[in-house]
Order: sequence, then structure tokens, then C-alpha cells
Amino acid sequence: MRSWPASSLRRLPGRGLPVRLHDTATRQVRPLSPGPLTRLYVCGITPYDATHLGHAATYLAYDLLTRQLADAGHEVDYVQNVTDVDDPLLERAQREGVDWRDLADQETQRFREDMVALSVLPPRHFIGAVESVPDIAAVIETLAAKGATYRLGADVYFPVSKAPRFGQIGHFGYDQMLALAAERGGDPNRPGKHDPLDPLLWRAERAGEPAWDSSLGRGRPGWHVECAAIALRYLGMPIDVQGGGMDLVFPHHECSAAHAEVATGRWPFARSYVHAGMVRYEGHKMSKSLGNLVFVSRLRADGVEPAAIRLSVLGRHYGRAWEWTGDVLDEGRGRLRRWREAVDRPAAPPAHHLLDEVRRYLADDLDAPAALRAIDRWAEQARTSGGRDPQAPALVRDLAWTLLGVAL
Repeated sequence: MRSWPASSLRRLPGRGLPVRLHDTATRQVRPLSPGPLTRLYVCGITPYDATHLGHAATYLAYDLLTRQLADAGHEVDYVQNVTDVDDPLLERAQREGVDWRDLADQETQRFREDMVALSVLPPRHFIGAVESVPDIAAVIETLAAKGATYRLGADVYFPVSKAPRFGQIGHFGYDQMLALAAERGGDPNRPGKHDPLDPLLWRAERAGEPAWDSSLGRGRPGWHVECAAIALRYLGMPIDVQGGGMDLVFPHHECSAAHAEVATGRWPFARSYVHAGMVRYEGHKMSKSLGNLVFVSRLRADGVEPAAIRLSVLGRHYGRAWEWTGDVLDEGRGRLRRWREAVDRPAAPPAHHLLDEVRRYLADDLDAPAALRAIDRWAEQARTSGGRDPQAPALVRDLAWTLLGVAL
């Protein structure tokens, strides 16, 4: 599966700082401490609908991280999957009377276009579940050889009892995990499972559903093992950062880590688990079931400049839940206008200290809101006091683009 075109970054004076991130597993903000090559895996979309602002906020967070790592001199090996076969996709295709593959291709292409518009740097590897079926089956076969699978009918399950560290990422109690599994695509109430929390590895072929041949029988993979297999194939273990929305902590990240750790006999799957907060709209988390989605493509079609959308999102800390409103968008539009007015001046206040300040904020758990406020102060000073540095506007343009992805 192809990714999307990359935009080149501009070289800034000096070098960025080491990044500290909030790790869900330790519940601490810790130094990332990657080597020259940073391995980043971010869980991607299930392409049954267009990119909404919850998606956008998630991928902007890891784009921000990728930019800071590059500024600090690291090469980033970034992998993102696409779950291009799954129940929500098949259900929508059936409702609309279209081929599920055509729907997946259509929505994946819309996602690419939205990412390009939002100036999101592409992953090095953009990998679909369908193309990864052989890799996924191989991981399940490895788990079976280690006694870490069982059959329920023709379906294959993973016993969480084989994963001694299961539950140590999200720190949820057992009853919480049961509730979350039921809410987020699991089947804890299925009779015959060894443990209600045991996740599905391989779903045997059902009439009218897509299926692939494998040593496990004809069928299709479960969701969690998909990400484990793709990460192992393209990154190996341990990866530096496992990313995604906060709703993936359990069961998805907990289960995919358990699959990888049991299959390889190594720990940890990821050195850091970094999660983006949920975006609400009209008082609820954006979701298809509630019908309260705000689509990036719709905003673009209505004439909203993508840079204003990006600034609107970056004005909220990536790790916290927040509410999308018209005021949030107005704030982003106004900020973009003020910044452009400031850098359009022939001279402005010196900006080297501003670069240092922005780098410092972004290195501290990607504190984009503080970085934006620092540029606000510089822009206001340019407006009210002027300045005599003819190089400052170009430097601010460069730092806004390279560190924040905002084209001025």
C-alpha cells in the first residue's frame, strides 16, 4: 500500500532537544532516549469513513513528534497500518451495496488527501492488513507452536494467561477490562472462551465474508495481532513508541503487545506507549455510532484552510481530551492571520530566542499550546513595536513549518 508524498523540512539553526513524553505504562513523563534511528508505530484507520477531527488530532500528534525527532537529528522509521478488512468496513459496504475493497480504497485515498492537506509527514511504511495476511498467519503459527493459542470451533484465540504482563500498560481492573472489551470490538460474552478477555487471533470463514487460505484454515485475522505482526515485520522489537488514540490502550495495545511479547519471548514490545486524547463534539466523543463526526474533507470543501485546522488542533495538548467548537476554529484562523501579518513585515523582533523557546516547549511532552503562545507573543511584539531584524520573519516561517507543520 502506498503512502502519501513527503514535504521537505527546512534546516534550522542549532539542533532540537531530547524529547520527553508521557508513557501510559509507567504513568510518567519520561525521556524518550532513542538511538540514531527511532522506531515509531502508530495504529491507523479502519477505512470505512472519511478522516474526522479525532483522527486528525491523533495523527497530528505523532507528526509533531516526528518533526521534533528530526530536528534533534534522529532518523524516524515510522510505520502506520490500515485495517482494510474488519467488521465496520464490511458492514458499511453491505449497507450501501458496494464492494468492501472499493470502499476501503476510496476512504484510504480520502485519508491520504487529508493528510497531505494537513501537512502530515508520511510514514515510511503504510501497510494494509490484507497485504499482511501471510505475516499475521506466521505470528499466529508461532504462538501456536508455543502453546499460546486454542480453538473455539474453527476460530483461533489467544489465552491471556500466557502473557504474564497482561494489563500492565493500561492498569485497568479486570471488570474495567471486561467492559472495555465489550465496548471496543471484543467478544467477552462468547461461551466457551478460557477467559472472557481472550482476544480473537483468526476468524474462520463465514458465508459472504472475505477469507484467505492459511495453515489455520480459511479465514481472516483478528485486529490486535494485525498490528503486532506488522510492527514485528517492519520494525522489530523493541519499538521506541507505540502510538494511537487513548481508546486503543485497552484492548488493542494491551493485546498486540501481549501477542508480540509471547511470540518473540522478549519484553517490552514498546519502550513508551504514547496516547492522544479524545476529541469531543456536542458533548460526546466523536464516533460514527453517535453521528457527531466533523470531517476534515468537509471543512476543506467549505473553504477552511488546512493550516487553520492544524493550528486549531495544535492549540490543545495532544494528551488531553478536548471539545471541538466553532470558537476553536475561529481561534486557529485568527492565529494564522496574525502570524502571517507578522512574518510579512520586512523586519521584525529577533527570533533566535523564540526558536529556543519553541524547541523547549515541544521537547516537554509536545507542549504545542505553549509553543503557539510563544509565537503569539513574538507576533504581537512585531505588530506593536516593530523590529529591526530583517532575518527574523524568514526564521519564524522556517520554525513554524519545520517544527509545527504550519505554512506561513
